[in-house]
Amino acid sequence: MVEAYWNGARIAASDDTVVVEGNHYFPADAVDAELLRPSVTTSMCPWKGTAHYHSIVVDGAENRDAAWYYPEPKSAAAEIKDRIAFWRGVEVR
Repeated sequence: MVEAYWNGARIAASDDTVVVEGNHYFPADAVDAELLRPSVTTSMCPWKGTAHYHSIVVDGAENRDAAWYYPEPKSAAAEIKDRIAFWRGVEVR
């Protein structure tokens, strides 16, 4: 079981993660949606496509743009569609 934690809260847990470039991509339904807030931030990866972000909010503390996903990944990254990855202090173990 791979889990993601931030600020003392478990954000995600799954036995079905996809690892790309050292990041675990969790199925969207394995992530606690109550802790995510939409963000307008996007970034571009030449081979994965356009990433969109969520901020994580736990007990009033916000970790801005700490979760990302590719709603329409390029074909080379099709395996991460509908999956979410984390950074910025989120501990994945």
